[in-house]
Amino acid sequence: MNFGSKRNGKEECKSDPKIHNKYKEIISTIPRRNGGWVVDLYQYEGFWCGAHDLRGILSVQDQFTPQPNDVILSSAPKSGTTWLKALSFAIMTRFHFNESTSPLLTRLAHVCVPYLEFKLSSNSQKLDLDVPPVATHIPYTSLPKSVINSSCKTVYICRDPKDVFVSLWHFSNKLSPKGMEASPMKEIHLRDAFDGSHCVKSQNQCFFRSGKVGDWKNHLSPTMTMRLDQITEQKLSGSGLTLHVSSKGLIYSTPFMAGIKMV
Repeated sequence: MNFGSKRNGKEECKSDPKIHNKYKEIISTIPRRNGGWVVDLYQYEGFWCGAHDLRGILSVQDQFTPQPNDVILSSAPKSGTTWLKALSFAIMTRFHFNESTSPLLTRLAHVCVPYLEFKLSSNSQKLDLDVPPVATHIPYTSLPKSVINSSCKTVYICRDPKDVFVSLWHFSNKLSPKGMEASPMKEIHLRDAFDGSHCVKSQNQCFFRSGKVGDWKNHLSPTMTMRLDQITEQKLSGSGLTLHVSSKGLIYSTPFMAGIKMV
């Protein structure tokens, strides 16, 4: 069994210099905020994202056509994506592997279930899954119409934004500083993370953490909590989407995939 899904021929041109230059020209015209969270941020279709993510979004919008049996795992970063990928992959491939042969024993979930936007904008992964799950951090309203109008399935996971923020802070503190491949990073203070005044790059070992629901209470000040709650309420206003945190910390959202514009 190979890992990946068979795609149409348009996706074979992802390394075309003309396409690269086309995206580069588009990105150069998009509003940018310097020194934002982790990297410089670009505002595209109502959302802020890094240049690498933006190239991925443009690639998906241009090239991706879903197949009827596709399953798209959709999430915001640090919302439980790694666990969702691992669980979904294990379920969908249970007839191909057993507990001792599962690729999850030797590979990251992010390798077994690649990000759609990174797969299309890079030659590094060529996939061919019989049961093809793919993942994405692309906002629902920025997905190509071919996804919205298709019969493929979408699994969406969300998380309390305050826990997401704290998880991202922990994630950032595990990374190496920009330009220093192997040296440990000086810990980012939560106040600096809240202001978005640092820049880091990713390492594989950073994807797993024993997070707890409601852990934000141990890290965020009342002022930070109020600010994040106000931002969340503002962004959800008029979307038809509501988030309810129960006494156990669980989140329920309705209606499904409303295309909210998060910070």
